[in-house]
Amino acid sequence: MTSKLIDHTVPLIRAIVVHPDGRSDSPRSAEGRLEEAVGLARALDLDVRAEEIVRLRKTTPATLFGAGKVDELAALVRAAEAEAVVIDDALTPVQQRNLEKAFDAKVIDRTGLILEIFGRRARTREGRLQVELARLDYERSRLVRTWTHLERQRGGTGSTGGPGETQIELDRRLIADRIVKLKTEL
Repeated sequence: MTSKLIDHTVPLIRAIVVHPDGRSDSPRSAEGRLEEAVGLARALDLDVRAEEIVRLRKTTPATLFGAGKVDELAALVRAAEAEAVVIDDALTPVQQRNLEKAFDAKVIDRTGLILEIFGRRARTREGRLQVELARLDYERSRLVRTWTHLERQRGGTGSTGGPGETQIELDRRLIADRIVKLKTEL
């Protein structure tokens, strides 16, 4: 009888890491900060295919980077066949959403990256609850109108009822309820 070995390893997610230089007053070099960000990405088992320092003269509210740089980074994402892009800075929810559209890849900012690492490494029940609480607070601030196909749900009585909650209102309420429960447990 022959036996076949089954590969149970999870394939690594291909990623690129981008460090926007010029937004921090840190005495550390941009290269040192990029190296740290790559280390954090690898701590999450991301397969870092490319890394880049982007010098910023000014930031763009919609995407952090200018349109030309976004196009350049999108080409790098395609060339590296990356499924995720780690931005070594805090992004607004709008910037994150716009970059995800431009790159056609998941975008993770520094805060999200660190929360994910903490979540994986939390061992005690209290530690896991605290990380979940922090993650929910982070996600709550990132709820944006991405549920356009669920713009309005009907009220409970069908055609006679008024419009019900939007999906974003429902998501906010569910997150708020979970936060209250976690705080009670802690």
